[in-house]
Amino acid sequence: MLNRLFPWKFLLRMAARRYDVIDPLSVAARIRSFAQPSEVQEPIELLRAGIIFHARGLLNTKAIQHNLDWVWPYWVERQFNPRDPSFIPRAFSFSHVNLTHRNWTALGQPDLPIYPIVDPHGLVTPLHDGWSIDCWFLDDQGGAILPSRLKNVDQELRDDANRRVVTRSETETASLTTEAFMEIDSTGALLKMTARVNSSIGGWLIFTLRPYNPEGVQFIEKAALLKNENGWLVNNETRVRFAEKPEKTLFSDYREGDVFFRMGEAPSITEKTCRIGMVTSAAFHRIEAYEGRKNFAVSVPLPPAEDFPEMTGSRSWSEAESEAADLQIPDLRIKFLYDTATRTMIHLSAGSIIPGPYTYNRFWFRDACVMLNALLAIGLKERCRRHLDTFAGHQTRNGFFHSQDGEWDSNGQVLWIWNRYRLLSGGAFNSDWLEPMIKGAGWLDKKRVSSPKIPKLKGLLPPGFSAEHFGPNDNYYWDDFWALAGLNGAADTMASRGLKEEEEKIRKIAAEMEKDLFHSIALVAAEIKSEAIPTSPNRRLDSGAIGAIVADYPLQLLAPGDRKMMATAGYLLHNCMQKGSFFQDMIHSGINIYMTLELAQVYLRAGDLRFRELMNSAADLASPTGQWPEAIHPLTDGGCMGDGQHGWAAAEWLMLIRNMFVMDDGDRLFIGRGVLPEWVQRKKKLAYGPTLTPFGKISVEIDCRESRPVMTLTADWYEKLPGEIIASLPGYKTMIIRSPDYRCTLESEE
Repeated sequence: MLNRLFPWKFLLRMAARRYDVIDPLSVAARIRSFAQPSEVQEPIELLRAGIIFHARGLLNTKAIQHNLDWVWPYWVERQFNPRDPSFIPRAFSFSHVNLTHRNWTALGQPDLPIYPIVDPHGLVTPLHDGWSIDCWFLDDQGGAILPSRLKNVDQELRDDANRRVVTRSETETASLTTEAFMEIDSTGALLKMTARVNSSIGGWLIFTLRPYNPEGVQFIEKAALLKNENGWLVNNETRVRFAEKPEKTLFSDYREGDVFFRMGEAPSITEKTCRIGMVTSAAFHRIEAYEGRKNFAVSVPLPPAEDFPEMTGSRSWSEAESEAADLQIPDLRIKFLYDTATRTMIHLSAGSIIPGPYTYNRFWFRDACVMLNALLAIGLKERCRRHLDTFAGHQTRNGFFHSQDGEWDSNGQVLWIWNRYRLLSGGAFNSDWLEPMIKGAGWLDKKRVSSPKIPKLKGLLPPGFSAEHFGPNDNYYWDDFWALAGLNGAADTMASRGLKEEEEKIRKIAAEMEKDLFHSIALVAAEIKSEAIPTSPNRRLDSGAIGAIVADYPLQLLAPGDRKMMATAGYLLHNCMQKGSFFQDMIHSGINIYMTLELAQVYLRAGDLRFRELMNSAADLASPTGQWPEAIHPLTDGGCMGDGQHGWAAAEWLMLIRNMFVMDDGDRLFIGRGVLPEWVQRKKKLAYGPTLTPFGKISVEIDCRESRPVMTLTADWYEKLPGEIIASLPGYKTMIIRSPDYRCTLESEE
């Protein structure tokens, strides 16, 4: 009431005139005019995240460009270099943020929601959004290895007992190799970084404390030597321990400049405080010529996990992934990306399921449901169930599944994944989900536009903010397709539980929505003179149309090869591609891997071989550690938006490989339809599984060592068997696999 009575708009406009600045209310009104009227202009969660992100960017603006002689992280060294393709002019930039190399790899254990990260040139950030540790080598003749300043550095992920990121930097006379990983000891989790140098010239291996991370400046206000052990105490709270006592340790602050400028000085102090928060420090270890086998190390104790405190982190990686579907193919690159994606998904679901270890270290229904679908499909049923049991706690009293305001896709997604879990787990279902399911379906019914002035909007969900980056607030078909699939899933669930009245009510809502939705699509097709489905009934065709393909994959609301869907995919393929992958013009302004793989699924489901090119282009854009950022810069191939290790991309990679071997579609199972010809031609044994399907837990083996491949299906069937099991291998005739042995020898098409 006070907000309505207080003349704040008048006072704001008067102040704008007084100081001769543009009226912010008129600007806001103009901005909103580009969108459809909506009850939420932009979710407060995203506004909050954006404010934090650009606050860091403002700090970067003040700290970096006036101090380019400092040793900065890799992205700064590239993005601020006018001779580099990553260069971005800064003249009128509001803030300076990483838009060219948003790539990093999380270290960790499978059941600990703790995510230290390593950047592409070995910079290690132990604590979430914290400061970092780097490693340098300075030889006695003035030569230096500063990894962030080198154009080419080799990096790999060794997924052994730990997720171990190895970074190698070389010059003509020396090489520097660092390894970063997490260990668990009696005191808890530790981030460890080891380093060794092989040089023809003696010199100094240096661990250095850096007041930044892959997003930019992060304050170190004080660093001091530990009193009773070797190491640093950072900001009076975090210990960095040295395995061996350094020969010397130097400190510097912002006014004195980077400690890099003081390498030749003798140590004179044991601590340094900086009001600005830009303390740097360097710990020196002597290296003699050709002393390449000696490792030096630092370790950082990590804070205990706050989420899921019952998870102790005691399981090994091999134990955590023991039930996950295994892939056996002769293509080592595809195999590496599959195995890496499996571990990424396990790690990002250690606590709350999150789409990324750093920038996106928060829960959203949208990412969670897609990621849980992949976890479920590859067989990690109990891990998936643990997260699904938390979903009802996010539901509001009116039935909305809330993870952010103003976005209407979450209800359909939750209803869909709950039903998907029931199907793929052989009927297992938490009865506590039933009431939230019914409320969620009712919310969808009430939310639909009932009597619009524009006929093509009837029955759709209202305009909402699209965090899927389709554009301004609008009636997005993405939301409606998810809603329809969720309603169908909820009705099926009610039927399976014998709740006939609830089933009939929800099925009626679904039928009405389906009629209205496809009537809207038909009206729009006549209007734009194309069968391709735009992102909204209010928009022309553009890259936002990628949102419409959800009707095909994963929701299967349309038949394989449906004309509307193939027209949509064709439009995207001919108008929205860079480097063979989907380029999202809006917001992302980058190559999007998970959308590329969703497009590939549309072609795979239709039996169209164009899915292969999309899969290979996505594989080519993976980082050396097997990760994909949310969006990729088309010139630098580095991340340009979002998290540098994106869980949704990993999930879609797992789902594409799974569907290439085993695809459930309606009452049919397709086996081997996406297997690549070159895998068959290598005359090896191919295998995938076990994977969960609506018909049971299934493993596939394809023995290609003889002239005619032999396909064998091993299954633990549920009550409902597939109507058909179709074997389809490239270069061979399609066959039906029949009981009781579920085995067939394929015949050549020639």
